[in-house]
Amino acid sequence: MRDAGDADANTAGSGFLADRLPKTRAELERRLERLVRENRFTISVFFPLNGIVLLLASAEGVLPAPLAFNGLLILLGTLVMRSPLAVGVLPITDRRAAAGVGALTLYAYGIEFVGVHTGVPYGEFLYGVDLGPVVAGVPLGLPVFFIPLVMNSYLLCLLLLGERAARTAVRLLAVIATVLTMDVVLDPGAVALGFWVYPGGGAFYGVPLSNYAGWILSATVAVLALDWGYDRRALLARLDDCEFLLDDLVSFVILWGGINAWFGNWIPVAFAALFGVGLLRTDRFDAPLSGIPLFGGRDATSKR
Repeated sequence: MRDAGDADANTAGSGFLADRLPKTRAELERRLERLVRENRFTISVFFPLNGIVLLLASAEGVLPAPLAFNGLLILLGTLVMRSPLAVGVLPITDRRAAAGVGALTLYAYGIEFVGVHTGVPYGEFLYGVDLGPVVAGVPLGLPVFFIPLVMNSYLLCLLLLGERAARTAVRLLAVIATVLTMDVVLDPGAVALGFWVYPGGGAFYGVPLSNYAGWILSATVAVLALDWGYDRRALLARLDDCEFLLDDLVSFVILWGGINAWFGNWIPVAFAALFGVGLLRTDRFDAPLSGIPLFGGRDATSKR
């Protein structure tokens, strides 16, 4: 039977934990931002570099079975690299934006289910490695892999287009083209690793052209959903206020640029480098490195 001292200790412990938890959404957002800001190099540089080593070691048969292409590790690493984007857009994600992301999530699951079971619209393919929990042939983590590619493209285009981004047709077409270009980088590397397989092969580093036709469709739907959900001016203001908002794109350039280089996929490497140039033009690529003495520059925790 517990005595009063045990009860008091448990009550005190619960009270201490309650005091430590954020009490408002704004407080939660501030804590998450501080966590990301203080770990930018780890998230945006160390994780993709570590990902390159683990994925290539898996592909080359160096890692033992429990670690090689471990789906939960792949999903966890992806979530960490996505965290700057997720935390960055959280303050401007209102009900309308959440509805847009929710609708896009449903679309992603739906189109992937159709694609896996019918080959439409991407062409016949199958998953070659474990990418985490799967339901009806579709990885549950699919939105984590897909939606950030579109959001990163959207944000990059807003910065590079400047005032031209106010024109709807220019903005949407530019983002759709950018999403398609990201897949030009992603798919050859993923196929080389064996993430997914096109049984009939393909003309572009094993990827069929039908895949890119399907991506035009999905990119169009995704861009329209995000453009409807998020206020462009709010995104621009957030880009100005949040220095790490495009760090996930830094991770993308490092990870998939490095993997494609290993396999000699030089056209995807060139496009990855092009994204790096775009980030440099927006003064974003060097930010995660700026707190490291080797690279110099501004402190990584400073705001623009």
